[in-house]
Amino acid sequence: MSRRVVAAAYGGPENLEVQTYDPGAPGAGQVLLDVRAAGVNPIDVKLYQAVADRPQPPLPVPLGFEVSGVVRAVGPEVAGVAVGDEVIAYRVTGGYAAALVAPAPDVVPKPATLSFEQAAGLLLTGATAVHGLSVIGIDALGKSSGAGDVVLVHAAAGGVGQLAVQLAVRAGARVIGTASERNHDLLRRLGAEPVTYGPGLADRVRALAPGGVDAAFDGIGGDEPIDVSLELLGDKERFVTIVVGPRSTELGLKRIGGAPGADPGTEIRNAARAPLAELAGAGELEVVLAGSFPLDRADEAHRQILTRHTVGKLVLIP
Repeated sequence: MSRRVVAAAYGGPENLEVQTYDPGAPGAGQVLLDVRAAGVNPIDVKLYQAVADRPQPPLPVPLGFEVSGVVRAVGPEVAGVAVGDEVIAYRVTGGYAAALVAPAPDVVPKPATLSFEQAAGLLLTGATAVHGLSVIGIDALGKSSGAGDVVLVHAAAGGVGQLAVQLAVRAGARVIGTASERNHDLLRRLGAEPVTYGPGLADRVRALAPGGVDAAFDGIGGDEPIDVSLELLGDKERFVTIVVGPRSTELGLKRIGGAPGADPGTEIRNAARAPLAELAGAGELEVVLAGSFPLDRADEAHRQILTRHTVGKLVLIP
């Protein structure tokens, strides 16, 4: 038997509880993992929030889409993965667990240079960043596809924003990132030119880029990223948001993710897993950790996520 965190009811983090469960044996094309760390993401909270117009999964809701761990057992028809391998798995179901059966194609090697905590926080945000950059014309895994572009990243100190900054810089773009002043040094370290969000943002960006910007990546949602980006962009086709809202839908802006009407980008995200792990392992991408919690304090991690002021990734440690 093992332990996992589920949402036992819809609503808030107070409904999270630890259950005892049997992960079972791996079947054909599957592996059984001993989980060392599980990434915590805003989508985990959205799964059980009571929202009238969002389809809700049946209760209890297993949580967690990304983990790192060690392979305990391998099922039939699995090649390239062996017992004892240190791996990262995304996209899984029920990753907030001490043990987990995962599809073998969703597993990639964990670089020895990454801690289990860093590895568990890499792939969901990284794949989202790769996807978003690709739809605004930047091959995030290439070396020069963004050369000459000025890219504005909203919420650049957030989990997705940090990876978007690093990948765009690596692709040759000049990146301007919005964040609170306390996070400006972090953005400089990651390669971005920081600006403070809030009233007057468009003027502050113009001071850095008098000719405007070529592309914009919104990692926070709301009116400001849309208004400022469209004011500074020459082409709305080079704006993308990871937060679907009424205005982005009404204006026909590019939206990515799992929300209704958004582009899920499944193939792009799946293909990004191994390259992202390799880049992070080689030190070309940094995973900034904001903190870790044991499984029985998952509710605290979710309350921190809900503040929308977490800088870096939160992880759970079984």
